[in-house]
Amino acid sequence: MGLYGVMTTSVSGMSVQSDRMGTVADNIANINTTGYKAASTEFATLIAEGSVAEYVPGSVSTIARRLISQQGDFTYTKSPTDLAVSGNGFFMVQSDAGTPYLTRSGNFVADANGDLVNAAGFKLLGYNLLDGSSSSVVNSAAGLQVVSTSSLGMKATPSTSGTFGVNLPADATATVAANLPSANAATAEYAGKTSIVTYDNLGHQVTLDIYSAKTADNTWEITVYNAADATNGGFPYTGAALSTNTVTFDPTTGAVASGGPAITLNIPNGASFSLDISKMTQLAAGYTPQTGANAPSANGSPPTAVDRLEISADGIVTAVYADGSRVDAFKIPLATVASPDNLTAISGNVYATNKASGDLQLGTANEGGRGKIISGALESSTVDLASELTTMVQAQRNYTANSKVFQTGTELLDVLVNLVR
Repeated sequence: MGLYGVMTTSVSGMSVQSDRMGTVADNIANINTTGYKAASTEFATLIAEGSVAEYVPGSVSTIARRLISQQGDFTYTKSPTDLAVSGNGFFMVQSDAGTPYLTRSGNFVADANGDLVNAAGFKLLGYNLLDGSSSSVVNSAAGLQVVSTSSLGMKATPSTSGTFGVNLPADATATVAANLPSANAATAEYAGKTSIVTYDNLGHQVTLDIYSAKTADNTWEITVYNAADATNGGFPYTGAALSTNTVTFDPTTGAVASGGPAITLNIPNGASFSLDISKMTQLAAGYTPQTGANAPSANGSPPTAVDRLEISADGIVTAVYADGSRVDAFKIPLATVASPDNLTAISGNVYATNKASGDLQLGTANEGGRGKIISGALESSTVDLASELTTMVQAQRNYTANSKVFQTGTELLDVLVNLVR
């Protein structure tokens, strides 16, 4: 029985060294896999029952461990959708079948549908800030959606405010009532006209013609028309004035005394528009639009597409449009578990929870020890090539030693059989 036990024990020794070589091979093969966590093989004895005076050879078994909690180094890239976690958290991703998993592999790019997908084909999950579904369930993936640019589309920003900084000539002659721009007659007279571009709700350009006419000492009428209603570029307009306001100036300083600080009008098919006139002056100079911050201008923009995405350390995905406007679109949470090294590894460098690992806990990045998200970086594999090669040599020698024990056992068994000859 002893010789058979020796042979059985040596076979188990060769088997566990094969398992050890398997983890080495897997580690070396994944040395360039983003977010890969090195595996290791641990050994445990299997003791056969026997008396104190009699030794019965046992066996050995292996336990595979993945050092999932080990932080990898960072490799920096130029893509803002390349993401890494500095800390204990995991990204939540989804398979094509809709099953949620955890991963540290953050090499995400937008696919043909605009979904952010990593190299293994798993889609990044987050809370949609645009439709109000940003409330989180702490221990479930419920409420998470695929982070995608397809829902962002083009965006038009209607004009809501503007600035009208001009100097009105203090020595101008007053205009008679019948010829004021507000009368909308072909004989209209005015000291100056300035046009500014605004945008309606659909992003159409709406040009505002702003007329300034003196009605009395230190008193002016500011009239605004839609340029699209002009006849041959001027009066009469086919539509009524959008706004007519009386503004008075301090005769000592030339600053606006009343009628300000803003006039309000409604842009056709647009929003309520506030035009700041507080920087207007009445000085002994010609009609002159100001420059710099007080120059005649308006906010708003025509339809523009998403130019790029920006992702903050706390997981806020911001869409930056071509006109420079910004919209917070998604919030990427991070998941943690009580024992990450006990997570179940799934093909594609993702993990599933189990009883040994504990249930997932979702929360905001950069809080509660989950770690922060680094945009434009990837977490490298934790495999150390020198250590793996050393382990490979050790496994090879140990395998050889166990094979020698098996060989010796068979030779001894041959001797025993030959005794009967």
